[in-house]
Amino acid sequence: MAAFGFEPAEAIAHLRTADPALTQIIDAAGPFAMELKKARSVFAALAEAIVYQQLSNKAAATIFGRLCSHFPRGSVGLTADRLLTLSDTRIRGAGLSRPKLKSLRDLARRTAAGEVPTLAAARRLSDAEIVERLIAVHGIGRWSAEMFLMFYLGRPDVLPIDDYSLRKAYATAFRKRALPSREVLEKAGEKWRPYRTVASWYLWQTLNMS
Repeated sequence: MAAFGFEPAEAIAHLRTADPALTQIIDAAGPFAMELKKARSVFAALAEAIVYQQLSNKAAATIFGRLCSHFPRGSVGLTADRLLTLSDTRIRGAGLSRPKLKSLRDLARRTAAGEVPTLAAARRLSDAEIVERLIAVHGIGRWSAEMFLMFYLGRPDVLPIDDYSLRKAYATAFRKRALPSREVLEKAGEKWRPYRTVASWYLWQTLNMS
């Protein structure tokens, strides 16, 4: 089972001390319940992320299912080599746009060439090294790379300052009239190091509170 690269209890204790303003949010949200996603490979995780971009979960799941139906055992059989042999017509026929087709092709080519790390290799790389490798793929931006770090690798110190929902959560939690800029959020997050992932998760929870 996927595990975090840190001890949640230690992270929460640190955040309570480093930023007392977060204590009320932590108390209201309750135990740290962030769930990590399972992935067979970095390629599979990113391919799914590309398909899901700018779509509802229901629509994306349908399209992803159609795409995977071309491979042995469905999504289990989704590999870079198999995708490279699949025709553009079949990929587009699953409901994918031309830009997403281009992104999937580039991801597959870079994976086959060894430019996209394996899961085992990714676990040995620093956050910055992983982001640098992943954003080289067409259609994968910093936000997607940071989501991979947080929700697949369980890295402790990721602050996705480009995430709209996190900016909204910060404004809600700290009663700000306007959404914080990237710079303001980044500066606020300095006190949360080295557990900005945990702080981000707790901030997101404020959007689900009545």
